[in-house]
Amino acid sequence: MPLALLALAIGAFGIGTTEFVIMGLLPQVAGDYEVSIPTAGYLVTGYALGVVLGAPLMTLLGTRVSRKRMLMLLMGLFIAGNVLSAVAPVFGLMLAGRVVASLAHGAFFGIGSVVAADLVAPEKKAGAIAMMFTGLTVANVVGVPAGTFIGQTAGWRVTFLLVAALGVLGLLGVAKLVPEQPQPEGVRLRHELAAFRNVQVLLAMAMTVLGFGGVFAAITYITPMMTEAAGFAESSVTWLLVLFGLGMVGGNLIGGKLADRALMPLLYVSLGALALVLALFTVTAHNQVAAAVTITLIGALGFATVPPLQKRVLDQAAGAPTLASAVNIGAFNLGNALSAWLGGIVIAAGLGFTAPNWVGAVLAASALALAVLSSALERRDGHRASRIVAAATPDSAPVSAGHH
Repeated sequence: MPLALLALAIGAFGIGTTEFVIMGLLPQVAGDYEVSIPTAGYLVTGYALGVVLGAPLMTLLGTRVSRKRMLMLLMGLFIAGNVLSAVAPVFGLMLAGRVVASLAHGAFFGIGSVVAADLVAPEKKAGAIAMMFTGLTVANVVGVPAGTFIGQTAGWRVTFLLVAALGVLGLLGVAKLVPEQPQPEGVRLRHELAAFRNVQVLLAMAMTVLGFGGVFAAITYITPMMTEAAGFAESSVTWLLVLFGLGMVGGNLIGGKLADRALMPLLYVSLGALALVLALFTVTAHNQVAAAVTITLIGALGFATVPPLQKRVLDQAAGAPTLASAVNIGAFNLGNALSAWLGGIVIAAGLGFTAPNWVGAVLAASALALAVLSSALERRDGHRASRIVAAATPDSAPVSAGHH
């Protein structure tokens, strides 16, 4: 694997840390700014929405810039957003800093996926994409717990300054290690937008929203679920999230390896197993050991879908993949926002803290149904194409040649 993938992984590590570390620091931030916890929660929502909107916006703005230069500009934006968050004297500016940092997120992973795939041989593309996403998964095992600990002991502003320093490291890595890739000839904005007329691209994005939504339906409410149902102390939730992160790392790497060999079968197995495990979590959530194992499995199965889904989008939008790739990153965050909202509804309806697991199971099962539909449509289109080719090939060609 090329060294350039390390630079992309460092950038991904910084982005993953800043996205999730805020969840552990909300009480400190709320206390400092004298706002309520739900108001401080806008720092999570604002970031997620910034990713969804920023992914296509920043990618479109970067269509005339080389991919390497765009990655460097995005890292610059990420650094600026985190520095602003660290020094913001009022809550409104802190929120603005979060949104600025989030604008880099989708486009970095979207453009980074295309760059990573272009750096290796065709049969290693999903593995290269997984290598970049390893930065994001490792952030959940190392970056988020460390950032939370530093924030709780030295102050949350120090955490955001350290995340900005990670951004500087990522920027230098991209500048030094990522090669200049010429923009594909003749690709214009209309080519990038044309990918969204492809049903297979849209189906892959819908699978991303629903599949990853299944994961976050459970994980968003992990603290009340584990303290109320499983009887864990609140301080144990950090270690449970580390287990979730370890599952993510393993699932991502295995998913990257297998997706290059059998992409659709991998999606069937991982989405089907994810739906089953989420349904079982309504039961296992009441036992501490079983809950810890289940959380690890949710991380592994959820992230085993990431490299194949990202590669599926790149394959189906092959002529102009950059925008579609970035929008698919936004789809992950859309899934997070949708599932958090649905999970909140079932809890508010009095169905208990384990109820979001049923929501997650239904979302994952819906993603599996779309994967089956996508394959069926692909087979049908393949048969149709071969019939057209057969019809266009004149059977009498050898006979007519004999008349000359």
